Amino acid sequence: MKRRVKGSIIGVCALVVAALWLSGSAGAAAPDASLRGALQRDLNQYLNARGTIEHLSAISLSVSLHATSSPIALTAGRSRYGGAGTAATPDDLWQIGSNTKAFTATTLLQLEAEGSLNLDQTVGHWLPRYPAWKSVTIRRLLNMTSGIPTYDSVPAMLAAYAKNPKRNFTISELIAYVYPENNPHAPPPTNGYSYSNTNYLLAELIVERATRKSYASELTRRLFKPLGLSRTFYAETQYPRDILDRMVAGYFFSKDDAPLAPLMRADVHADSVSWLRAAGAIVSTPDDLTRWVRALYAGRLLAPRQRSELLSVVSVKSGKPIAKTSLADPRGFGLGVVQLTDPQMQTVWYYEGDTMGYRMVYVYFPRRDAVIAFGLNSAPDAKQNQSKVLVASIYKTLHAAGRL
Repeated sequence: MKRRVKGSIIGVCALVVAALWLSGSAGAAAPDASLRGALQRDLNQYLNARGTIEHLSAISLSVSLHATSSPIALTAGRSRYGGAGTAATPDDLWQIGSNTKAFTATTLLQLEAEGSLNLDQTVGHWLPRYPAWKSVTIRRLLNMTSGIPTYDSVPAMLAAYAKNPKRNFTISELIAYVYPENNPHAPPPTNGYSYSNTNYLLAELIVERATRKSYASELTRRLFKPLGLSRTFYAETQYPRDILDRMVAGYFFSKDDAPLAPLMRADVHADSVSWLRAAGAIVSTPDDLTRWVRALYAGRLLAPRQRSELLSVVSVKSGKPIAKTSLADPRGFGLGVVQLTDPQMQTVWYYEGDTMGYRMVYVYFPRRDAVIAFGLNSAPDAKQNQSKVLVASIYKTLHAAGRL
């Protein structure tokens, strides 16, 4: 279950390596009809080729070439598998999975800038109810070096979810699957870099402890409203009906995790997201995500010190801090963000957020201030996830048009 609600480091690495060489210089002209048509063909071709294999019915794409241009927003397919539902539109909502983590990290960084906390404070300082993790700092929670296992790799947790996908887990229940005290079945601590959604549940609790307000209200006040993310929402349990009505279906189609077999081919869009929370429960659109990505990396969300902290990475290979990624050590994890250095061309930031029924991918090219983001409404086996193919075709089209 490690691939659920996480940034697909290996998969997106291949995705970017395959596509980076196609990049040129960014253009500022408004997109023309021929470019839109070519990008639409990319979406249609991917859906035609992969729709059955990935149990996929819809794709939504946003391409933002620079800060002042209007994004190119395109879709393909229908909201439900098998030709059912309505035609997909750019306004449809998608689960964005672990893209949520950068929202969580940014909230904590803003609190640090305000003097409410310090990232070098510990779990013991903020959450003394978990003494086994008392020496783990907030920074280590956010950059995945805490040593704390992820609850969604525990078969018992997955089985409990599959038995009742509408179940509303509490944070305490989820953490109990991996907390070592009084749990002889808890997995052992991890070493170095190790992706863990448990880290971000603890981060959610720290946000609430520091602000004495809900995590949801802090997201809305600090991030959603100031950035005008009018189609971005968070829920702790089930999304309300007005949100569900705007979502495309999301299909579980993976054989990677045996306890989840009862969900095969199920539409999970109306299921509880209580197991995701601050690790991955936001829904949004690709257009809103491109706006968020540019604000995150190039906007004024964070003071200079906190921006530097956000982008400070540890090596995925060694778990040690590095100044930046390199050809010898190409992948790094920051505070809810991922950096990659490609051997052929440049350094980029990216994330692929996966949930039980959705994939949401973005790639940001800082030297060009260019962003792409797209959603796919299924969660296939890792070996069947070919999102990198779609990215490569999009970049080939943009390069041929002289836009990248």
